[in-house]
Amino acid sequence: MGMPFVTVNAVSGIMYKDMGISDSKIAFWTALILFSWTLKPLWSPFLEIYKTKKFFVVFTQFAIGILFALIALSLPLPGFFKYSIALFAVIAFCGATHDIAADGTYIYFLTNKEQAQYIGWQGAFYNLAKIISSGILVYFAGVLEKTKGITHAWMIIMGVYALLFFALAVYHYFLLPKENKSVQEKFEKTAGNVRQELWDVITSFFTKRNIIGSLLFIVLYRFAEGFAIKIAPLFFKAPRSSGGLGLSTSDIGLIYGTYGSGAFILGSVLAGYFISARGLKKSLIWLCAAFNIPFVVYALLAYYQPANLLPVSIAVIVEYFGYGFGFVGLILYMMQQIAPGKHKTAHYAFATGIMNLGVMIPGMFSGMISDWVGYKLFFIWVLVATVPAFIITWLVPFPYPEQQKEQA
Repeated sequence: MGMPFVTVNAVSGIMYKDMGISDSKIAFWTALILFSWTLKPLWSPFLEIYKTKKFFVVFTQFAIGILFALIALSLPLPGFFKYSIALFAVIAFCGATHDIAADGTYIYFLTNKEQAQYIGWQGAFYNLAKIISSGILVYFAGVLEKTKGITHAWMIIMGVYALLFFALAVYHYFLLPKENKSVQEKFEKTAGNVRQELWDVITSFFTKRNIIGSLLFIVLYRFAEGFAIKIAPLFFKAPRSSGGLGLSTSDIGLIYGTYGSGAFILGSVLAGYFISARGLKKSLIWLCAAFNIPFVVYALLAYYQPANLLPVSIAVIVEYFGYGFGFVGLILYMMQQIAPGKHKTAHYAFATGIMNLGVMIPGMFSGMISDWVGYKLFFIWVLVATVPAFIITWLVPFPYPEQQKEQA
């Protein structure tokens, strides 16, 4: 589940930067095609009508493998950007569909006890995808650039992605059980009653108590991140004469994929203990601070432009630790204050989809702003963009009191 999202959202940007595409073009298009993960709840009920969860898991993995192979073949072409970004858009759709089927498989075949037992492993493997994709493979791309050239290096990396997803499709074809739909469903679902069910889910979601305040919170909490996350790797890659740090592709892969991912996992684990000791409501403003204040490290890097990797690595560790620590609060808020009710699973999916808008929309325009004002002023703007997060966190509604929730 993690590989398509990380590749479309982050790795593609580093590849396009290597191949001479402007920051504004990279940020706009790689953010826009993330829209599939926002809209996925709209077609999730229809997957129940046709075939099985196993079919969609295997089919989408095989399709993603083919699409990565086609991206590899498109890179030497004169119009490689328009062809490859269109293929990445289809990967995003297949990845979002795969998420639905994979989550459904997890929920359907595991008991509640097993779901709780393996949820930590699920999170660990999602973060492993970050390490493999934005770490190992980006590092490997940087090594290959020195001997094969930029285009051929990234062709090889896209080919590795393709082989990986072909292998996953074969593995899951033999490993995953196949549900019996006649047992699963007492009555056969039709497109008509699925549409009615979807409409009920949507209307009940948007009529929840204090839903406007809750939605503003989950969108604005990550508003500054939407700007920073797209431009930071491009800033690292940009030449020092343009205000960047002039790092190699291998350096970026090493810093983000290893140090950054490790700090993210550590922050996430510690945040769980912090919230369990204080409660979510009392913790939330501190989590917001941990999530947003560390973006100051990018402003410092842009101002001082350090020439060695140590301060850059420390900055990424600080930012990713805060990111992991603060992000847990957002996830728990959606689970405990937005999802509860008749359609808990569907409403959580809607909340996560809407949450992505808070990253996608600023990400689309981040490149234009950074091209216009330069990296120094851009990261000052990122700090200004954290202000709405603090305001809405201070005012965020809690429709379900934590004490009553615990008793329930």
